Amino acid sequence: MSDDHEEARLDALYQLKLLDTPPSEGFDRITRMASQIFGLPVAAVSLTDRDRQWFKSRVGVEHCSIPRDKAPCAQVAESSRLLVIEDFHADPCYANSVLGRAGTRFYAGAPLVTRDGYGLGSLCVLGTEPRKATEAELAALVDLAAMVMAQIELQHAFGRIDPVTGMPNRNQFRDDLMDLERDHPGEQRFAVVVDMARDDQISRITRALGLARVDDFIREASQALRVTLGPGRIAYQVGNAQFAFISPPGVEQLAYVTLLKSSFETMHASSSVRFVTNVAIGVRSFIVGTVSADDVLRGAASAAQDARGMDDAIALHSPANDTAHRRQYGLLQDFGAALEAGDQLRLMYQPRIELATGRCLGAEALLRWRHPRLGEVSPAEFIPIIEQTSLARPTTQWVLDRAMDQLVAWNPAGIAPVLSVNISAANLGEADLIQRIQQALLTRNLRPERLEIELTESAIMDQPDQALAMLRELAETGICLAIDDFGTGHSSLAYLQRLPARIVKIDQTFMQNLTEMAGADFVLVETMIGLAHKLGYRVVAEGIETPEAAAILTKLGCEEAQGFWFARPMEADQFAAWLSDRQKGETNMPHYV
Repeated sequence: MSDDHEEARLDALYQLKLLDTPPSEGFDRITRMASQIFGLPVAAVSLTDRDRQWFKSRVGVEHCSIPRDKAPCAQVAESSRLLVIEDFHADPCYANSVLGRAGTRFYAGAPLVTRDGYGLGSLCVLGTEPRKATEAELAALVDLAAMVMAQIELQHAFGRIDPVTGMPNRNQFRDDLMDLERDHPGEQRFAVVVDMARDDQISRITRALGLARVDDFIREASQALRVTLGPGRIAYQVGNAQFAFISPPGVEQLAYVTLLKSSFETMHASSSVRFVTNVAIGVRSFIVGTVSADDVLRGAASAAQDARGMDDAIALHSPANDTAHRRQYGLLQDFGAALEAGDQLRLMYQPRIELATGRCLGAEALLRWRHPRLGEVSPAEFIPIIEQTSLARPTTQWVLDRAMDQLVAWNPAGIAPVLSVNISAANLGEADLIQRIQQALLTRNLRPERLEIELTESAIMDQPDQALAMLRELAETGICLAIDDFGTGHSSLAYLQRLPARIVKIDQTFMQNLTEMAGADFVLVETMIGLAHKLGYRVVAEGIETPEAAAILTKLGCEEAQGFWFARPMEADQFAAWLSDRQKGETNMPHYV
């Protein structure tokens, strides 16, 4: 064989990224068949490297490679022809070879040849006694070698091996679990997903050091995982920094979880990026053959995400959490359709009352969703999901448009409340938000003071500089700004006093025990009202459900309140009727002093 051909052959072998990869059931199954057909103890898928024969699959042999020199598989790779050695002792070339000295007397090897004609190695069988091979046996060996090549090509074509780590990927995990279902149905096993770093941690490494450093980290992690699992165990790369493996049979859950925790603590302690990454481990118990491979992996990966919120960073798959995640995803999918449907979403209006006079000064527009199958879905459930996605923009626009349309619809009846609309942190990233609001007001001939924009403390502090610039611009248009859920966020007082807001709304959680004058809630509310006034804000209290709470707030100087004591959220026509009746009877209204 010429040097050029040998280099081309080696290049073809290396391009397949098979060398030094973990065992694979797809290859092992074929190797076992070859051993059984010949009735011989040893069989292997042997790949001819530059200086060694490396076994991708092996039966009846402990070592994973032998020297290439005087290895019959090397002759098969070089010639791309079937080779049979009936008796090593009678063959001058192989009698003193590594295999010959180890007691091998019989060898048969069928070539593994690429479509371009390069021999990669052989599928071989070996015996300790001289023998002949029948035509049927050799024909079967050639067929099995073709099956090995089909497996290699399939694995390469469909990305069964990760190019960075050389580990089998999700596709191979799926195939191997199907093999497990066939060979060991009914066994109880654990699927484990190890998440080596959060997405933001990977991004931080990438920004600071580049993608090559991330690849180094992933390779390092994969090698450490192989060492941790030990020989004969297969790990799969199922995400950028995620690995998966299946437990051995017969392990006890608590002991296994404890073992995993200690093993990965030790592994992470030696990581080169241990100070900037966190490992999370998800574990899913399953009965082989009763759960699909995709569901097994999904459940373990979901548990790994749950583990991110736990002190010991390891979590068992929770069916309850699983159901909740699926519901959230289903709601997210359905909400996009709801925006287009026209008959699922609506606004309801909860009045805001001036405590000193009892007058209704405005209302908060509240989004409601009547799902065609699930019925009424709580906004506390669907709004946080939507705010994290691209649906945040169209949802806020839908609410703004419907709220302003309703203001226009109320005008002929002389109903002119200020409507308060909530926007989310995601909306602050929309460069045209203020322009859209201004255009919507102008198109409807509405004064800007008819609209109030609410933004939570947390949303403001997510992007403080961007929020400050946008809110200042919004305030210049004449639109009133309110800080919602005041007291529940983590805002800086120095920052709050720079905001161009006019109103703070104290969250309803502080109103639950307000009537206990010496209680913590009373002290907090009293303090927040005093602080807000000193910062120049008007105060609105949310969640007022008793006349006693309303009276206390009035004495504390709170200007406005909303809650069930005054009125529950109402449909537009109900609100109009309620407001009309209230205005007619204003002279008899109670003042909460």
